[in-house]
Amino acid sequence: MALSQPQQMFSRRFIAVLIAAVCLLPALQSCSHKKKVYQSNCNIDKTFKLVTFKQLIDHLSDYDRQYIEVSGRYEEGKGLSALFSDSLFTGKSDPNALWVNFSQDCPLYLTGTHKGLFEYVDGSFSQINNKPVVIRGMIDLHNKGYRNRCKATIDRVSLVKL
Repeated sequence: MALSQPQQMFSRRFIAVLIAAVCLLPALQSCSHKKKVYQSNCNIDKTFKLVTFKQLIDHLSDYDRQYIEVSGRYEEGKGLSALFSDSLFTGKSDPNALWVNFSQDCPLYLTGTHKGLFEYVDGSFSQINNKPVVIRGMIDLHNKGYRNRCKATIDRVSLVKL
C-alpha cells in the first residue's frame, strides 16, 4: 500500500532535517572547544605588548627586555623548545624561531585548577607540541637557546593559551 501524499512529504522533510542535523553536529561540537589557559603569578604587575610574530622578528631589538604576548606554533623535542611563526613555518630548522624558556620559578597552572602545564594528569601530559599557542613572557636577545639556534628567548613565561 502506497503512502498518501502528505505522509510522503512528511517523511522526506524528516529525512532532510535528520541529514542536516547530522551534518551540522561536528561543526557545532568544534565550536564548543574551550581554550585551555595556563597562567603563572609571575609578571602579574607587568604590561604586555600584543605583537604579531612577524612584527616581533622584524623589530626584535626594539623588544629586548620587554614583556610581550605573541602567538605561533610551539615545537618541542630533544634540545628544542621553540615558537615558530604559524604562517611561515618551514620546519624545526627555521632561523626565525624563538626559544621558549619555561621556568620552575613561574609555574603554569590551568586557570581555576592546580593542574600544571607539565604535570601528569588523567593519564597524560598536556599536549602542546606542534600546536598553535599564545605565549606571554619577556624577550631576551642575549639568550639564543640551545646551541644558539634561535633569534632570541621568550623568558619568564607566565601565560600559555592552547
